[in-house]
Amino acid sequence: MKHQHRVGRIVLTTLLIAVVVVIYGISARVTQLDFVRLIKDAPKAKELVTAFLTPDVLTRSVQTTTVETAFPIPCGSAPNATPVIAGPRLATSVPCAAVKETFSLEGFNLAPDSQIAIRWRFPDDRTYTLPLATTDAQGHFTAQLDAKQIAASANNIASRIQVDTIVPVGGWKPSPALNDVLQAMFVTIFMALLSTSIATVVAAPLSFLAASNITRHGPVGTGVYYVSRSFFNIIRSYDPLVMATVFAFWLGYGPFPGVLALTVVTIASLGKMFSEAVESIDPGPIEALQATGANRLQTVVFSVIPQIVPDFVSFIIYHWDINVRISTIIGFVGGGGIGYYLSQQINSMIGYHKAGTAIWAIVAVVWAMDFLSAEVRKRLT
Repeated sequence: MKHQHRVGRIVLTTLLIAVVVVIYGISARVTQLDFVRLIKDAPKAKELVTAFLTPDVLTRSVQTTTVETAFPIPCGSAPNATPVIAGPRLATSVPCAAVKETFSLEGFNLAPDSQIAIRWRFPDDRTYTLPLATTDAQGHFTAQLDAKQIAASANNIASRIQVDTIVPVGGWKPSPALNDVLQAMFVTIFMALLSTSIATVVAAPLSFLAASNITRHGPVGTGVYYVSRSFFNIIRSYDPLVMATVFAFWLGYGPFPGVLALTVVTIASLGKMFSEAVESIDPGPIEALQATGANRLQTVVFSVIPQIVPDFVSFIIYHWDINVRISTIIGFVGGGGIGYYLSQQINSMIGYHKAGTAIWAIVAVVWAMDFLSAEVRKRLT
């Protein structure tokens, strides 16, 4: 008999392991897990990760010097540039070019070891900026350019190639990105504070209606209990991003829709946590008060509230911490604050260092909020 029981347990365990393996296999297929590709394509993330790890925090004033040269596209559409033989100057491998033709651009006697910005200035005064480059110790650089259709000369006016030499001057100071991030971070913190406070005012009284030991007595009380519980469960089923999107379409983009979205979600979450805290109180004080003839309100005020205040305060601070993090995410759908700033910099494709500043600010604030909430909970318990 024992042998059969042991064999049955082995078979059951084997079946459970097989089921778990199948489930994880299906999960890997459905989610298209590809760790080989993750490692293979790691170089693509190098620029992004490097920028995030080197945030734009400090800056220096810069002195910009511009040199330029005319460059007709196509040849014969405008006069060629007059060669410059001394001082800071630009030289092209050909005096003009056909559309899509590749040529070399060189700079001489520019500021040494300095960043340069190369741009086309079109005949209609529009500009097109190319990626930054750097001069060597002699103030020289070489770049390969393509003659673009949009740079075609018109009305006998040649397009021009301009190079800005950027030389830092003066001491270090907080960067504009740091100032913008601090302002957006304050908006985020106060968004979380307001949404948590409003949600607390609404959720606290509703939580008593959703506590079985308070309202689940008789048909009316039972109905109120289930309606309150259902309300919290329905609202909790909506993700903050969904609520933020709804309010953004309703009211437009900005912090106010973000506050409303956080408030609605927090009401449901805090309401559930508050009601569970009420349900877990010690029934002894309640029974003692009821034995003295206290009514329902007196029982709640003098026996329930003193027991739940520490838990309520802990939950409120914890949710403020959570809402700071959530408000970062809803900023991506126009909810304002640091998340909106972060999405703007990432979507710009050139603001990765500024995005890194925002990310590190979020990390610092979340760490500080976590430390604060832990200290408060420690003192209340």
